[in-house]
Amino acid sequence: MRDTHGEAGETVLALEDARLTLAGNAGPVEVLRGITLQVKRGESLALIGPSGSGKSSLLMLMGGLERATGGRVQALGHDLSAMGEDQLARFRRGNMGIVFQSFHLVPTMTALENVALPLELAGMRDAFERAEAELRAVGLGARLGHYPAQMSGGEQQRVALARAAAPRPAILLADEPTGNLDAANGAAIMDLLFGLRDRHGATLVLVTHAPDLAARCDRVVRLADGSVAGEDVRAGVPA
Repeated sequence: MRDTHGEAGETVLALEDARLTLAGNAGPVEVLRGITLQVKRGESLALIGPSGSGKSSLLMLMGGLERATGGRVQALGHDLSAMGEDQLARFRRGNMGIVFQSFHLVPTMTALENVALPLELAGMRDAFERAEAELRAVGLGARLGHYPAQMSGGEQQRVALARAAAPRPAILLADEPTGNLDAANGAAIMDLLFGLRDRHGATLVLVTHAPDLAARCDRVVRLADGSVAGEDVRAGVPA
């Protein structure tokens, strides 16, 4: 597979007046109201804001899991709005790793099988070797043969992180990755998430309510009522 990580400073995610309107019981609901935003290669970006502000919906647009009803969403130079569902699935598989608050592991598969699955779908011959290496990297070398029900929440989220990182994605998207965890496990997952970003040179975008997690990012974008309400850039990081 060609290197899609590109050059430092390159824009890997670009939204231009992106809008999302969904059908509601009382009529159309404007979830996102014209978001214009760029994310550079290797950048870490936190999306924050009150519940219902559109954070997770914006992340879903970036990952092609929701389709914009207006404007444009581009990832690695590709217009996601112009892709069909099969194209989007292939594009995500090769270029994006996505981590959710609820781990979305396959309950009938072991940790090793869960991590190897997307690699096998991508046709990688070393799927299980790479999956084992990623699980060992997140501290689960002794849990390779365990099923999700045999693991704690923190361990399950580590499996989900390993699964997201194993294909070496250019873009890592995380939706409240510490939301279901206690403080100690949440801190460990934070360290692992930024470690994966550093190790693979990926761009990281995360939705969080945790101020300490947002503070570790290069940039923080605040959403309110489906719009960008403000932005903070960490000292020493070019805007």
